[in-house]
Amino acid sequence: MSRSLKKGPYVDQKLLNKVLGLKKEERTVIKTWARHCAISPEMVGFTFGVHNGKEFIPVYVGEDMVGHKLGEFSPTTKFSRHGGRMQRELEAGAQQKEAIKTQEAGEVKKQ
Repeated sequence: MSRSLKKGPYVDQKLLNKVLGLKKEERTVIKTWARHCAISPEMVGFTFGVHNGKEFIPVYVGEDMVGHKLGEFSPTTKFSRHGGRMQRELEAGAQQKEAIKTQEAGEVKKQ
């Protein structure tokens, strides 16, 4: 369920104070654990280090991110891959296709 329109978006006050205290020219990373904080227009142009439970993921805030949460851009789980025999066959086929393309590109350059 979304937040009430009457209340407005949640913006962490400490984080907003840090943003307002910095100049846009400064290229410092603002570390934060506030993944639930909504991105406001004042935050555009800054880089935030959003904690994902293990480390801080740098997130550069652009204009199209306004209204989203900081945590949306810092995944907490690492996707390794889908396993199994079928996946190995698909990867082997992709490697063969790539090898053929590089051979063809080498032959074209020689001519």
